[in-house]
Amino acid sequence: MNAPAENNPQISILEIMDRIPHRYPMLLVDRILEYVPNETAVGLKNVTFNEPFFNGHFPGNPVMPGVLIVEAMAQTAGILVVHSMGQSGTGKMVYFMTIESAKFRKPVVPGDSMHIHVQCLKSRGNVWKFRGEAKVDGVLCAEAEYSAMIFDKDGKK
Repeated sequence: MNAPAENNPQISILEIMDRIPHRYPMLLVDRILEYVPNETAVGLKNVTFNEPFFNGHFPGNPVMPGVLIVEAMAQTAGILVVHSMGQSGTGKMVYFMTIESAKFRKPVVPGDSMHIHVQCLKSRGNVWKFRGEAKVDGVLCAEAEYSAMIFDKDGKK
């Protein structure tokens, strides 16, 4: 894994790619702006017109699909979990278990810088529950509660 820089509370895209397996076009977090291990993180997704989903969602009125906003929340939480685990997080995968209370309040469109705020509500063993919010310019666009389970890449808990 790439080591985080001393005194740098951010996690770079290269470090993100060390921690989760997602790649283009499904990598939906560009950087972690801040985090408190095992507690909270703020991710950044710069939404551009070049995103492949804008070709069909919607022609002439591009809107980021809500399910991908929730996926960005989940990826931010996954990065937080694996990063918090340190070396023991090497080779771990984070899988959705539930999505609850998802609400979409304002469209996310090309040119937006989406800030993804996640908070760990609880964790027990390899199961974690989170609350996520996606904001653009401080305005709430989407929110959800969700849980995930941590596995080794070979499928073992």
